[in-house]
Amino acid sequence: MKRRTLAYIIPVFLLPLLLGVGILGYWYYTVRLEKKILLPHYGAVPSFSLTTERAETYTHRDFRGNVHIVDFIFTQCGGSCPVMSSKMHDLQDTFSIDAHLKLLSFSVDPVNDTPPVLAGYAESYRAASGRWTFLTGPRDTIFSLIRGGFHLGVDNDSTNGIMHSEKFVLVDYDGEIRGYYDSGDEQSMHALISDARSLLRNTDQ
Repeated sequence: MKRRTLAYIIPVFLLPLLLGVGILGYWYYTVRLEKKILLPHYGAVPSFSLTTERAETYTHRDFRGNVHIVDFIFTQCGGSCPVMSSKMHDLQDTFSIDAHLKLLSFSVDPVNDTPPVLAGYAESYRAASGRWTFLTGPRDTIFSLIRGGFHLGVDNDSTNGIMHSEKFVLVDYDGEIRGYYDSGDEQSMHALISDARSLLRNTDQ
């Protein structure tokens, strides 16, 4: 009789433990392993061909095979651009051992930001060659790409000068836009780093 009672009691006590393990396993699978479902898709970066600070051609195809963090700046900017470029340098340090994380800065003032000018700007922020690239080209092409491809605002008029987005954009291995992050918000920047690491870990996202 005692043996039967003991055999019945043990499974009863194990049931909450097994249930807890099951819940933990489900949480880990859905939240950790399947975090990719939490990153939305905002469309692919469209076709383009621009020029780097090294006077080399850079196209939409160069997004393939790497995760990119993108921003939009110009060298004569005295407002947000120096802050954004400083944060890009910090991101370069943060991902220094991640060869598949690339940084890309589009100039919104391509008339003044020629390849030599961008090369000097890159040097001033200690941009690592091949890791952080600066792009210039026809203004209409760049403005159209920012508005229609990255879905962000940009304008240039005689009254306000150049107005551009201060957001960072995260692009995955396939050239798909996966997130927008406020460069002036610390919490948003932490989210950018976390999401970029998630994409780097999961090549099938």
